[in-house]
Amino acid sequence: ELVFATVMASGVPGQWTQPGLFPAYKKKATETMTGSFTADRSDFYYLEDVPWTVYFDQARALHGTYWHNSFGRPMSHGCVNLPTPEAEWLFNWAEVGTPVDIHE
Repeated sequence: ELVFATVMASGVPGQWTQPGLFPAYKKKATETMTGSFTADRSDFYYLEDVPWTVYFDQARALHGTYWHNSFGRPMSHGCVNLPTPEAEWLFNWAEVGTPVDIHE
């Protein structure tokens, strides 16, 4: 049953958002996200105070996004970037264990 829909930005080529059905396993109102996926670390990122984070697949999460407004196209390192107000709604609605269905 669909309970919510919004625009989003998924993972860029090579860092796709993995399709599948995952349980939400951790929620954090704010989070510091950092990482790199290349050997030379040319894609390193460091983001403080990422709002309304709901983890669903290893280090991937649904979360609010303050650093871009390019929703509707791939922009992330695998997370699902959401407009911040929509991420807050989702954070407040979802419980740990809520299924997250990622599909193309």
